Amino acid sequence: MERVITANWHVEKAYTLSVYQQHGGFKSLKKVFGMERGAVVPELIKSNLRGRGGAGFPVGAKWSFLPKGTDVPKYLVVNADEGEPGTFKDRFIMERDPHRLMEGCIIAGFTLGLKAAYIYVRGELVLAAQRMEAAIAELYATGLLGKNIQGSGLDFDIYVHRGAGAYICGEETALIESLEGKTGQPRLKPPFPAVVGVFGCPTVVNNVESIACVPLVIERGAEWWAAQGSEKNGGPKIVQISGTVKRPGTYEVPNGISLRDIVFSDLYGGGPRDGRTIRAVIPGGTSCPVLRADQLDVKHDFDALKEKPFDTMAGTSGVIVMDETVCVVRIAARIARFYHHESCGQCTPCREGTGWVSKILDRIEAGGAKRAEVDQLLDIVNNIRGNTICPFGDAVGMSIGAYLRQFPEEFIAHVEQGRCTYPAW
Repeated sequence: MERVITANWHVEKAYTLSVYQQHGGFKSLKKVFGMERGAVVPELIKSNLRGRGGAGFPVGAKWSFLPKGTDVPKYLVVNADEGEPGTFKDRFIMERDPHRLMEGCIIAGFTLGLKAAYIYVRGELVLAAQRMEAAIAELYATGLLGKNIQGSGLDFDIYVHRGAGAYICGEETALIESLEGKTGQPRLKPPFPAVVGVFGCPTVVNNVESIACVPLVIERGAEWWAAQGSEKNGGPKIVQISGTVKRPGTYEVPNGISLRDIVFSDLYGGGPRDGRTIRAVIPGGTSCPVLRADQLDVKHDFDALKEKPFDTMAGTSGVIVMDETVCVVRIAARIARFYHHESCGQCTPCREGTGWVSKILDRIEAGGAKRAEVDQLLDIVNNIRGNTICPFGDAVGMSIGAYLRQFPEEFIAHVEQGRCTYPAW
């Protein structure tokens, strides 16, 4: 397939403005400046561009929620925190093609009448932050940012804000709290950010890949973009493949390609390493429920993966593959330890429940648990799920619960035999 999102990734110095413009950069912005402001959002809606940060909410619909005809400043916040384990696509956009993200931000600014954009980048992504700062400086120097951009009447600024590495700040309201200088803890909703967001003003929050796709939708047209994906899931997307496969890496794939093709195709994952078999796959980052190897014949899009019997999510498209050398109990214990460490502590079910889950899983993994604790574990995760302010508790409940449901015999074996029945890493 033709690569469009990642087209510039292997072009030398594509992170510079001159090279980006040589490859068609900022033509979409020029096109938008010649359009009615109200024409862009319908194009995005028609394109079926879904948010690429995990939830899959339609980008055009989210933009349409911002209030119109108000003198209150409005903002764009770009979620570049990328803390989901198994996810590493947004950093490549920021490092290798930052001007595509900047162009998307400016298009949003013009379309929605925004005052500024804040790119909240994970603190560990040092090169990504440096490349974006350099890109922003180039845009100010050439009049593509600042006052009256290219005579369009748009006054717009972009700022890079580096976070401190908290997973919870991937949740949009916790991110906004952190951006404002407060503790990164999720807010109760409503009000939603579109009404009361950063600095108490209307705010649209989008993921890096989501905004980077906007210039491509404008350039290629909504119909073209929609045709590249499955129903209600327009365009190509970036998947990241890690774990026990021959070709781990980051790939641009058609929306709606099967999970089996992503894992086994020689174009992408390449299948298991020689002499091994795949037994489990996480389709979208560690917060997504795991699937067994016999469940991979499903479209990798936001809608198909939700259906029964899969009951999982496309998430950030961080595909994690496990072969028969991997102990799923140990994986579940490691994931639980991560979520216990990253809980913001605001909600009692999450604060106390994640620690309880982590301790029980450690005991099961070490072979020192009782049979009743396996059932107790499922009861605990079900009580965390749906009882927290933000989806963090749901992520714990869904992900850990899936291991218990998909591989119950392995948990029982750990209890009854006092050891792992699969070779550890």
